[in-house]
Amino acid sequence: MAFILFTVLLDVVAMGIIIPVFPTLIVNFLDGDKPRAAIVYGIFATVWALMQFLFSPAVGVLSDRFGRRPIVLLSNFGLGLDYILMALAPNLIWLFVGRIIAGITAASISAATAYIADVTPPEKRASAFGYIGVAFGLGFILGPALGGVLGGIDLHLPFWVAGGLSLTNALYGLFVLPESLPPERRKPFSWRRANPIGALKLLRSHTELAGLAMVHFLYTLSHNALPSVFVLYTAYRYGWSETTVGLAMAGFGVAIVAVQGVFVKPTVKRLGERPTLLIGLSCAVVGFAIYGLAPTGLIFCLGIPVAALWGLYGPASQALMTRHVAPTEQGELQGALSSILGITGMIGPSLFTLTFSRAIAGKDVQMAGAPFLLASTLVATAAVLAWVVTRRSGRPG
Repeated sequence: MAFILFTVLLDVVAMGIIIPVFPTLIVNFLDGDKPRAAIVYGIFATVWALMQFLFSPAVGVLSDRFGRRPIVLLSNFGLGLDYILMALAPNLIWLFVGRIIAGITAASISAATAYIADVTPPEKRASAFGYIGVAFGLGFILGPALGGVLGGIDLHLPFWVAGGLSLTNALYGLFVLPESLPPERRKPFSWRRANPIGALKLLRSHTELAGLAMVHFLYTLSHNALPSVFVLYTAYRYGWSETTVGLAMAGFGVAIVAVQGVFVKPTVKRLGERPTLLIGLSCAVVGFAIYGLAPTGLIFCLGIPVAALWGLYGPASQALMTRHVAPTEQGELQGALSSILGITGMIGPSLFTLTFSRAIAGKDVQMAGAPFLLASTLVATAAVLAWVVTRRSGRPG
């Protein structure tokens, strides 16, 4: 468990390290053509999400067949070598190849999550999944900060450090990480289950699971509003500088870490998984609404701790969904959920940037918050659906 959490942390740190320098590197390869670089960067992001959609089910099913350990270790080795490839990339084509490989190898998160389900009893899975959220939050706080410092020295240095972290993690796991899935609980590999369409069929195997999968789709789709328009929106409406934006994002990351590391376990223990899930979604509705309606930057910041409580949703939702599949299907389930993440990753950025563009076309500052109000509406729909489909889910035990 400790190694898996450390693996997720280092993977996310490695991904976050390259965030501050990746757009600049693309601009340099295009000789300073920023409009064209913006289009290329969008294509890179879409292709990365597409790889997640296509390969996450296969990675999950492979982990159900051969165990979690080899999949996690191979992914770490592959990701480390891929960062080195991108550090040495002589042109945009090789950088593009590197992002394709990164999208494939990052799909191992589904195997890591299945590992947690293997070693944790059902009634304790929500708090365990909360720790994964903590690892993600810390990674996205530390990664971009470290990447900004390293990128100031050399644009390629963050890639070397990211590769070193991934390879070191793989070597450490080679000697430390035990297998979590015994042979008698493994399931034969099937291409029918390993493709995205086949994997999504698993989500229809139970009424509550299907409903929660739809809730997951709406939730992850709305989540794209933040990375897609946060910088554009706060600069347009509040005149925030890069420093202010960075501090606000760091504050949000700290709040998410606090929620998932401190509040998930006692909330689930006291209220149960269903109420915890619904509280998380309700806070997301209110938080996005504050973002979209806040007349000043200060009021916008007051929405951060409210919105951060949406961190209660993920662990509780994961715990409920893992109860509806067999131990031999945990990898397949996580692969299917990662495919949903890939789908929303392809749709979300365009949806929210287009909404923002149309909202400010009339020069009305009050309308600039339309993307966040759209996100609030999507989460509200998810909350109603979750309330309906989980009515039979009682408290653990």
